Amino acid sequence: MTDVLLIALFAFLGAAAAGLIGAAVLRLLRHRSLIVSLSVVAGVAVAAMLAGTLTVAWAMFLSPHDLYVVTTVVAMAALISLVTAVLLGRRVAAQSHELALATRSFGDGGTFAMPAGQPAAELAALARELAATSAKLDSSRERERALETSRRELVAWISHDLRTPLAGLRAMAEALEDGMAADSGRYLRQIRVEVERMNSMVGDLFELSRIQAGSLALAPARISLHDLVDDALAGADPLAREHGVRLVGDRIDEVPVEVDGKEMSRVLGNLLINAIRRTPPDGTVAVAAHRSDSGVVVSVTDGCGGIPEEDLPRVFDTGWRGSHARTPPAGAGLGLAIVRGIVEAHAGRTEVRNVQGGCCFSVTLPTA
Repeated sequence: MTDVLLIALFAFLGAAAAGLIGAAVLRLLRHRSLIVSLSVVAGVAVAAMLAGTLTVAWAMFLSPHDLYVVTTVVAMAALISLVTAVLLGRRVAAQSHELALATRSFGDGGTFAMPAGQPAAELAALARELAATSAKLDSSRERERALETSRRELVAWISHDLRTPLAGLRAMAEALEDGMAADSGRYLRQIRVEVERMNSMVGDLFELSRIQAGSLALAPARISLHDLVDDALAGADPLAREHGVRLVGDRIDEVPVEVDGKEMSRVLGNLLINAIRRTPPDGTVAVAAHRSDSGVVVSVTDGCGGIPEEDLPRVFDTGWRGSHARTPPAGAGLGLAIVRGIVEAHAGRTEVRNVQGGCCFSVTLPTA
């Protein structure tokens, strides 16, 4: 038993010495290629076995012939180990190089493509994560392009929509100044209408800037959804009468919600105004509200004839008006963007879908 312990001790000391030297070498070569590191690891394994064997052989006073045989066997094992380590290192290095090239492609604005072949499990997992990241980047780039297009359209439309009333105001002011206005009262009333329209546009821009900057301050309070919808219907009723549109709100549940009453009134007002303006005379705009598993849902259904399917994802984008704009003729496409911003500030969501004869805008809010 004592001999076995001594043999184990001598083998451990020899292997430990080789291991310490190998660790020092690995630290010095830590920035080199993976092939070098694997070769060092294989060499350390063989050296540790050789050192332990030689130490034990020395302690056991083996004959020179037996020591030569043991050394030859260990040398052959070392050769095979080094060759295997180099081959493995070259394979892993090649796979890593292919992965680096594929990563560089989507970093430069392209799309990540999985390298050919069967990489190691760790590299395959890394490739899958890079592919998922590439898909997210593609989506972000597409979204950024759409937002940039919306910004350019918004600037162009705002410039046009402000220039038109300003030109009219200038012409009417010059007519009043030169005494050429036959009915000065009518001119003054028209100036007031144009000023109110411009003030509304500027107010929408200011509200949208607060929403996008994240500085929209909410004052939530517990409000009856029935009262909130009733107030919105009452406010939109004169416009509906002017356009010959029927307002229907007979499916309103008595559900309490925790919202900012002023901001949510603006949300419902914008939805109703858009629906009324796009619904033909003798048409119907219906408002419904009910509790669902996901929260409280308020929907506004109109008779606009529907929105093209390709335009549905862009309806709530800033400045979007499309070929069948749901904003007033002089609007800048801000109403629905403001709706989405206010609803998301309440931790809710907005949706739109086509229904028979029109479309349905729905707002989902958390239950109180």
